[in-house]
Amino acid sequence: MSNAAEMQRDRSPADDPVTRQGLFPCDAEIARRLSLGSEKFRLMAAALEPLGFPRRDELVGRRYWPAVRAFLDRRYGVGSLASPSHVDGEENLDAF
Repeated sequence: MSNAAEMQRDRSPADDPVTRQGLFPCDAEIARRLSLGSEKFRLMAAALEPLGFPRRDELVGRRYWPAVRAFLDRRYGVGSLASPSHVDGEENLDAF
């Protein structure tokens, strides 16, 4: 086994930069997760903040990642297909 493979095997998940940044990653890490450059992310965030994109938390100084993810999921319709909350009648497949 090569040294690189051994080093990779011996790494703890806590060694991963994404894991280390946790729930409040820096903007550069959010940009990386979104496959954007830092400047492009800065412009995108400024344009989307008035539409509800999460702002930096005052105490932490960073954005809450689950809120960023939820905003983007809503914006792109992920999870928008809700199942009916009640039975609306018997299915009539002959109607098709």
